[in-house]
Amino acid sequence: MHLEADAFVKTQQPSDESRVVAHLQRLGKLTSPDLARARRLAEDAGDFLLPMLVRLGLVSERDMAVGMSEVLGLPLVNAAAFPEEPIREDLFTLRFLKDARVLPVAEDDSRLQVAFANPVDDFVVTAVGMAADKPVTAAIALPTEIETAIERLYEKVEEPPEEAEADFGDFDEEDIEHLKDLASEAPVIRMVNLLIQRAVESRASDIHIEPFADNLTVRYRVDGILKEVDAPPVRSTAAVISRVKIMAKLNIAERRLPQDGRIPIRIQGKELDLRVSTVPTMFGESVVMRLLDKESVRFDLDALGFDGGPRKRLHSILEQPYGILLVTGPTGSGKSTTLYTALSRLNTQERKIITVEDPVEYQLPGINQIQVKSSIGMTFAGALRAIVRQDPDIIMVGEMRDLETARIAVQSALTGHVVLSTLHTNDAASGVTRLLDMGVEDYLLTSTINGILAQRLVRRLCPACCEPYRAVPEQAERFAHLRGLDDSVDLHRAVGCEACNATGYRGRLVIAEVLVMSEAIRKAILSHATATEIRRIAVEQGMETLYQDGLRKALDGRTTIEEVLRVAEAD
Repeated sequence: MHLEADAFVKTQQPSDESRVVAHLQRLGKLTSPDLARARRLAEDAGDFLLPMLVRLGLVSERDMAVGMSEVLGLPLVNAAAFPEEPIREDLFTLRFLKDARVLPVAEDDSRLQVAFANPVDDFVVTAVGMAADKPVTAAIALPTEIETAIERLYEKVEEPPEEAEADFGDFDEEDIEHLKDLASEAPVIRMVNLLIQRAVESRASDIHIEPFADNLTVRYRVDGILKEVDAPPVRSTAAVISRVKIMAKLNIAERRLPQDGRIPIRIQGKELDLRVSTVPTMFGESVVMRLLDKESVRFDLDALGFDGGPRKRLHSILEQPYGILLVTGPTGSGKSTTLYTALSRLNTQERKIITVEDPVEYQLPGINQIQVKSSIGMTFAGALRAIVRQDPDIIMVGEMRDLETARIAVQSALTGHVVLSTLHTNDAASGVTRLLDMGVEDYLLTSTINGILAQRLVRRLCPACCEPYRAVPEQAERFAHLRGLDDSVDLHRAVGCEACNATGYRGRLVIAEVLVMSEAIRKAILSHATATEIRRIAVEQGMETLYQDGLRKALDGRTTIEEVLRVAEAD
């Protein structure tokens, strides 16, 4: 048997394991309590410690692979280096490849290169060396990438007959039991867990699982942009979706109606809350999971990107003893996070705060949060009517969806409460006209609204790889309104590196405009002025528009001019 690797000498398995574990601990990737728990479970199951750490979500697949590569001196290969066609099908059975998680990745006249998911498994290493008819060069690859490649290269898939069209509406009891069995099998459980784990590693906010006629598509939304990733094989569609529904405690027999649920889960030592939504489509159910990482969210205006004029105006509104603050913007523009941040700022022992939300996204200590349940009559309006009798100082309404909710919120503000809520409008001035269109009386609006904040999220430049450049004259003209600039303007562009997954961006920040209610704006509302006219008055009184705030942040090197133009119209 010949098993080789550059700068790699096989030592006793426990020594390899302990060296890798010590390396992970030195890097802060593994805590002592997590190690003790994994060691106990591995001993009970008769399994190896390193795969158990990954399986429990205590160490990510990539961190483990990188750690083993650095400690054992083995090269780390990725899916891009895998072959297009199977190599040496005669050497290993499909079952051995899948159970051992090994993959032949390259061959020449003198040697065979094999990728191992767990190179400390002495039995597997020895078996590969004995089966090969030439020296073997060992490498390391991620287990999921090995599994996907084995399915692609070695598994023979039988095509279903054309006449057997799926009926996504009706199930008999046998079908349901079969789905449950499929969804409870280890490969499917591992597949779904790894989809979630990879999303966490990618800093994704949402996972989209979408079935089509010939394939299953999985996409992650990272920093607001959807990106397609490797998906499970199409034949596993029903099992994967059923597994997600079982985890979310949804009815797997119901595939004709939308369903919503949640999955509390621990991945890589983080407590996550996944909000699950399913809707029926032509080829099955489309599933979206929103990842809420309670530990990483910082309810801090600076961290969100509020500064300068918008921050000062927002502070002045939050200091008012009563009245309404509205936060506007499209879905996914960070409105809820801004409201939570405002509540955190207002949350003191002397104030009672009650919220009505659908859903309650983050639990805030010291704040009474109510979950809307329309199915039992607990609507926004119904909950609002009840909580005004609870003697609150501050009320947060997740969204003003109808006239009844808006009117109760206005009445609450008139009776001395601070009310925070959201609206779906494009800019701050349109928030006024939207409420007027809903039927709220103009004189009530002018008496209760303190301010309207409109916001968008732009991607933040990766500090590790962004590079400066001199703006061309056409770009420089956009910054003419900003004071203290000569004809030259220095901006930054996205490049891409390992830290940002080659996107050039890492994280997002807010660009905002804050309309503060003034006498001139009150008069304009009472005369039923258009949103354009209200906006003009606000700008004359010092309001920075979304576009202007974005340009300022592009000039500071925090984002790019392209990102600003993607989400905000030029003034």
